[in-house]
Amino acid sequence: MDLQQSTGPTVEQIIDAVRELDGALVVAPAVGDATVPELAWGDAFFYYAPDGQMPRNVQPYGTVVTKNYPDDTSSDLDPAGRWRVNVHVGRARLAELVGAAAPEPGEPAPGPATADVVQPHPVYGTAGWVSVVNPGPATGALVLTLLRDAHDAARARFERRR
Repeated sequence: MDLQQSTGPTVEQIIDAVRELDGALVVAPAVGDATVPELAWGDAFFYYAPDGQMPRNVQPYGTVVTKNYPDDTSSDLDPAGRWRVNVHVGRARLAELVGAAAPEPGEPAPGPATADVVQPHPVYGTAGWVSVVNPGPATGALVLTLLRDAHDAARARFERRR
């Protein structure tokens, strides 16, 4: 997917890019979907599932959330137009990404609600997850790369389990 330099990907573009990956399963429950908790409506969950069935004992490798969760409000996602991509990258890659995104001396560090900045996930950062609120020109292409890499890692884990 080509991104314009002036903007980042939309939620729909991210979901479409993941759907194009071989063996990807995107679970995106709509309002009224009785198969998932209401809290998940409007969000998207990314799995490696070549059979097209949602894995029972595997966490997603990436998500898009469109609202605050009860234990996760620091990104301020409730205002219209705010959303966040979350990707499992592992602890080593997280350290590389966050170190690279450190502010210049004298600049304030971005808070968890800052848009278009790769940051540790506000709840799961210690488990190797990154998050980006409203990916834009600074992070849009990187987010897509991180999702592809996370998909490949999920595929490798799947193959090892077989």
